Amino acid sequence: MNDLINLSLDQVHALALRAATVNGMGEDHARAIADTITRGQRDECHSHGLYRVLVCVHSLRSGKVDPQAQPRVSRLAPAIVRVDAQRGYSLLALQTGLPLLVEQARELGVAALVIRNCFHFSALWPEVEAIAAEGLVGLAMTPSHAWVAPEGGRQGVFGTNPLAFAWPREGREPFVFDFATSAIARGDIELHARQGKPIPLGWGLDAEGRPSTDARAVLEGAMQTFGGHKGSALAAMIELMAGALIGDLTSAESLAFDGGAGATPLRSMASCCWPSTRRAFSAASWRPAGSGPRRCSPPSPTRARGCRRSGVSPPASAANAKASGSAGRYWTTSSA
Repeated sequence: MNDLINLSLDQVHALALRAATVNGMGEDHARAIADTITRGQRDECHSHGLYRVLVCVHSLRSGKVDPQAQPRVSRLAPAIVRVDAQRGYSLLALQTGLPLLVEQARELGVAALVIRNCFHFSALWPEVEAIAAEGLVGLAMTPSHAWVAPEGGRQGVFGTNPLAFAWPREGREPFVFDFATSAIARGDIELHARQGKPIPLGWGLDAEGRPSTDARAVLEGAMQTFGGHKGSALAAMIELMAGALIGDLTSAESLAFDGGAGATPLRSMASCCWPSTRRAFSAASWRPAGSGPRRCSPPSPTRARGCRRSGVSPPASAANAKASGSAGRYWTTSSA
């Protein structure tokens, strides 16, 4: 179903906020989630805009998420901030821990934030953009569910395991990328399945481990990493750094926890940031050319400003969507 509907960004935000609150989510959580969904839709990344609303509702109804959870912030070491999300969503946990992360990075030169015991279903780029808005360089990563086969494998071992980076630039939008270590975000495969569209070879395998262009068969089988062994290595690193290293779940453990309930992954996140300099601000003034399948609807700040004026056009099928996965986004601009 390819029909589009037109909504203002205020309508997108109101729809996401209402969907969360009428299903029992606390106001702080609901606003954090609505803000992120609106940004995804504003940036025309349909797999991480309104398409995420029903997975949020579904996870609430699974009973695995605490919709009223209040994050707890502590320090593991002078440069390490830990937030226990208390089985709530990661977005409020990040907002709660971000001020201390920024303070420590400015004081010590580098700092890390780890979020444990959380559910996360949204893109990472809004999180590193929040770090860049403070004039800091940000890096974030998280495991997910074991949907992705390592290079040469036939069964899911890794999550889509996204990695996001933001570099602030004076007088310009930050240089930002956010991509899954899988060949594509899982949400994009689910969108293809809902619309009855084939997917390119290289995105995934069927249940027998054979390369497939059937989106539904791949959802029943396993996704593939990007770049062969290179994507596998990055996925493994993220499993270790944002899972085992901080004492939380790997993607395989997260999938077992889910138990088929279809809830969003219980998982951990790690973010690091460093102060930038005026010389650093002048760097990265290029615009990357080309993207391949890891790029998710690459927006520009100009397009985002246009969406604020004229609204957005999400697929009408987003009203019935149910998805989870990680974003792929890579853009920058050289104009002020």
